[in-house]
Amino acid sequence: MTVAAVGTTRRGRGARKAKRTAFDTTMLPALKRKLPLTEPMDAGQIDKIDAASMHILENVGVQFRDEIALADWKQAGAKVDGEMVYLDRFLVRELIATIPETFTYHARDPAKSLPFGKDHGIFIPMTGAPYLRDLNDDRRNPTLGDLAMFHKLAHMLPALHSSAHHIVEPYDHPISQRHLRITYSSMKHSDKTFMGMTTSPKNAEDVLDMCAIVFGEAFLETHPVVTGNCNGNSPLVWDETMLGALRAFSRRNQPVLCSPFVLGGANTPASVAPTVAQLNAEALSALAYTQVIRKGAPAIYGHYLSTVSMKSGAPMAGTPEISLMNFMIGQMARHYGVPWRTSNTLGGAKMFDAQAGYESAMTLNAVLMAGANYMWHSAGWNEAGMHCSTAKFIVDAEMCAMGYRMAEGIRWDDFAEALAAVGDVGPGGHYLGHPHTLENFQRAFFMPEMFDNNSIEQWVAEGSISITERALTRARDLLAAYEEPKLDPGTDEALRDYIARREREIPAADALNQEH
Repeated sequence: MTVAAVGTTRRGRGARKAKRTAFDTTMLPALKRKLPLTEPMDAGQIDKIDAASMHILENVGVQFRDEIALADWKQAGAKVDGEMVYLDRFLVRELIATIPETFTYHARDPAKSLPFGKDHGIFIPMTGAPYLRDLNDDRRNPTLGDLAMFHKLAHMLPALHSSAHHIVEPYDHPISQRHLRITYSSMKHSDKTFMGMTTSPKNAEDVLDMCAIVFGEAFLETHPVVTGNCNGNSPLVWDETMLGALRAFSRRNQPVLCSPFVLGGANTPASVAPTVAQLNAEALSALAYTQVIRKGAPAIYGHYLSTVSMKSGAPMAGTPEISLMNFMIGQMARHYGVPWRTSNTLGGAKMFDAQAGYESAMTLNAVLMAGANYMWHSAGWNEAGMHCSTAKFIVDAEMCAMGYRMAEGIRWDDFAEALAAVGDVGPGGHYLGHPHTLENFQRAFFMPEMFDNNSIEQWVAEGSISITERALTRARDLLAAYEEPKLDPGTDEALRDYIARREREIPAADALNQEH
């Protein structure tokens, strides 16, 4: 390389560093809540939900559509009749008692490892969108490059604690092999914790093998590094694909979200409390099964919550009943002493508009006040999850930072100094130039960067820029300043070799890999 080229490279790096430090991208620590929780149920009502759920498990039963799971349950002492499993409440309680109430997520960068459970919570971006709204706000099918873009943004946005997995579906790769590239993108573009694909048992095993390459097999045995998700088929069904993936994660001591998929009024009763009773039974049955596989393995009480419009049958978000159910589920999870997951900034809007904002804000506040630990779908979700909006991704992350600050609670550390300023300023004065203000203004009140609070005259003079335009500009700036957190070269080579071998072994097909 010539001297001129070296100089150009150094100037380029310097420019990127200056741009990056123009906005703070340091990840926030795990949220430690200090506000009181919203707990609408009294002790008797908690017992009522628990008793109803146990009645469902003992008398209605749960269908496990998987021969291995049925054999496991028989060996564990459950009553099994065909595919129906009837779980004694004492067996359920004995099993879930061994789930850790707290643990630590270990990230590739140890400084980004996260305490988890009890009063600690983390924000995770959305996943699973078959479309995106891109940097031009155009709605289209995503590619692997688009997925990388979102992993980079998640890496740089302070309130997001994870790079997730398939934030958007990369359509430029075969379905059967897609999980390999998704996992590599999660690992390559961010050194935060991430999620692992559970689209089939074989895919889950590939993810865990790749985690072993990065962290070491022995490390996985004692350290959670990745999260799996297993969705139930409400009402009261767990299928072979999800159960196989659950086993893969639990065997290797990695946390799995046990998540009934609730469409209130469609696959649950059309009433809040009975819906929670059914969901609770479903979640408990999967949580208990993780402990049949490996006692002491971390597991997370999960769910996806929506209600169904009785006009159209479409799922709804941001409704009062969803908030009430989040409050109740938080109480039930704490009753059993297990961490819990919910979905955060959900919405059904087709664009990043007022509906999107209201629905997301309604859900965010409820999730925080409910005390959720794993706050999934915290950035980008729109159109009932059909697309990930780049603009909303940026603004949602700032909303999470605002929620984070609220949930931290009241700061008292400067009370005496601030009170002394009242005497210094006196009646009729102002605090703008006071030393306490100059020292504390940056931390005293949250100052959103995506919201415009200027006068309309100033807003017009600056180009009448909408929040969507501001967010997309911020996304472009972040991506221009992004610097990849490099994998160790040997580790990177081992991952690439693994992917190449598995892509040779797995036929390229438009179907999930179930056999290879």
